[in-house]
Amino acid sequence: RHINRLIDPTAGQIIVDGKDIMTLDKIQLQEFRRKKMSMVFQRFGLMPHKTVLDNVGFGLLAQGIEEDARHESSMKRIELVGLQGFEHQYPEQLSGGMQQRVGLARALTTDPDILLMDEAFSALDPLIRSEMQRQLIELQKQMRKTIVFITHDLDEALRLGDEIAILNGGRLVQVGKPEDIVLKPADDYVAAFVADVNKSRVLRAKTIMTSLAGFTLGKRKTEPVHLETFLEDFIPSVLEKRHVISVVDDKGNVKGYISDKELSSALAKG
Repeated sequence: RHINRLIDPTAGQIIVDGKDIMTLDKIQLQEFRRKKMSMVFQRFGLMPHKTVLDNVGFGLLAQGIEEDARHESSMKRIELVGLQGFEHQYPEQLSGGMQQRVGLARALTTDPDILLMDEAFSALDPLIRSEMQRQLIELQKQMRKTIVFITHDLDEALRLGDEIAILNGGRLVQVGKPEDIVLKPADDYVAAFVADVNKSRVLRAKTIMTSLAGFTLGKRKTEPVHLETFLEDFIPSVLEKRHVISVVDDKGNVKGYISDKELSSALAKG
């Protein structure tokens, strides 16, 4: 599902599906929050006296949905986040990662257009946090939601974000794709912010390849890699086998080449 959206700070407008939500009255804004958006909280925000099933279905309860339909929709989301069998447990019986899965399932149950995630994984230990990031990426492939994810962890932002906005002192200093943020920082603040980023996990083959016309292959062996592949996935082939990477599209057409020279230039600090 795609949302026609426009943000015009000079006009004080935020337009979603053709409606200026800045001009909604109290009742209209309440309906917008109930049906168009959901939120996943940093500290889970689960109700301790309700089961997983009832927590997940709370948004539908607020909408006035009947119990049978509410439970049916809730179970689908519970299964989606891998918590089937735990639907009758209470939050205190679950680990932190499981509790956040409940929070994610609850946010998805109302089928919102916009999902707000406020430092949703920062309360989790590193291993569980990484697993939740992976699961969110997989869920997004299926559900295609507009997600606004707030985080202080740049690695997390680079892993999850299609577009990243960086704030400094409340001022928006740069907006762009992960590779743009890393390779073309807008100012010294952003440059310092990304200085220690593991670029091999951010940059894709298409970002650093040399065009066909600008590369002399000679007799060197090649190994095909898709345009969207991250550097870390094919660095061993370049370093161990000394192969040249031929970057290909979905149809297998070669679009460019990557050798150890391009890798060295892309990964060099600064």
